[in-house]
Amino acid sequence: MSRRKLIAGNWKMNKTAAEALSLVNGLKAEAAKMGKADVVVCPPFTALATVAGAVKGTPIAVGAQNVHWAENGAFTGEIAAAMLKEIPVAYAIIGHSERRQYFGETDETVNKRVKAALAAGLIPIMCVGETLAQRQANETDAVLDRQTRGGLAGLTADQVKATVIAYEPVWAIGTGVVATREQAQEAHAFIRKLVRNLHGNVADQVRILYGGSMKPDNAKELLAQPDIDGGLIGGASLKVADFMGIITCA
Repeated sequence: MSRRKLIAGNWKMNKTAAEALSLVNGLKAEAAKMGKADVVVCPPFTALATVAGAVKGTPIAVGAQNVHWAENGAFTGEIAAAMLKEIPVAYAIIGHSERRQYFGETDETVNKRVKAALAAGLIPIMCVGETLAQRQANETDAVLDRQTRGGLAGLTADQVKATVIAYEPVWAIGTGVVATREQAQEAHAFIRKLVRNLHGNVADQVRILYGGSMKPDNAKELLAQPDIDGGLIGGASLKVADFMGIITCA
């Protein structure tokens, strides 16, 4: 079955609310070229409301870069799913390699956040991927197996179907190094096979995105791979022309 391509821009810790508005207005002007792909922008928390207001009535959806697992409480600096839903936000990136690397995210906390997002009606974009050391030690499959199983633990088939998985080889994020299309396809196929083992034919509907230095000049060949259903875009999502270049490839 054909899965709709999804292109999500992860703005990371970039753009004030005013800068975010300027960027999203540039994207809105290009909305007619977005075609059949689903497009999501994920600004910092401080710009979410501004951007959500600006994209109302356009094909552009809004995502957060994280979400906490509790409904409320003494979690200074964290944001609950219901707070995001009210903005309104449709997606939430969960378990990005930078969250795992710098802020102590584990497969267990990723799983709790995924469940909280789903319970609130948000679409999780759950990130998995191996470091350079792990790839060189031939541990890629083991890492993907552990992170994917851990992140999806306890979910029903319907919940898995509502989840987006992003494969991000940590060694290819912001480094300019891109996995070859063969490496990327191999990892995506491995993840899909694992989802099939866990939940049967739901695997055919789960969208798996590639997140590792995707740019307009390499997007086409990556997106042409049978198991790559879109991209989680970092640096290239901060410029209208670059982001649109990837979207038109999709």
